[in-house]
Amino acid sequence: MREITKEMIIAYKLKKLGYDFMGFEFNRPQQLSFHHLIVPHRHCKENGLGEGYLWWNGAILRQNTSHEYLHIIESKDLDRFNAITSELIDENIKGYLDQENLLAINDILNGFEREYCGARTKKGYPLIKEEYTRRLVRKRG
Repeated sequence: MREITKEMIIAYKLKKLGYDFMGFEFNRPQQLSFHHLIVPHRHCKENGLGEGYLWWNGAILRQNTSHEYLHIIESKDLDRFNAITSELIDENIKGYLDQENLLAINDILNGFEREYCGARTKKGYPLIKEEYTRRLVRKRG
């Protein structure tokens, strides 16, 4: 695990919370990974950012659920991906995981799930795995 990831896990008290920047539960910090927010990893070197593992450019997500899911959303619905990214950036700026941001992310994910329910990958697998729909934050109110 990268040092920046460890530092952000501590700073955002993720072990105590038990969920990542998108509200997905995790059991072990090793399940978490750094997600590039503003400058994608593929563009960091050309922008003089090295690998781009910089605090302001990251969110901590569970690798096999929220991180994977967010990249699926990016490939299918850039507007929703950008809306989620905006919420993640807001959490990063605030320095804590805010319930309002988590609820907004959940709303965006619910919309994606309504639109793409039943969709399949090229290999015939469900686009939205069941574990992508299991989040701690479920609704407003």
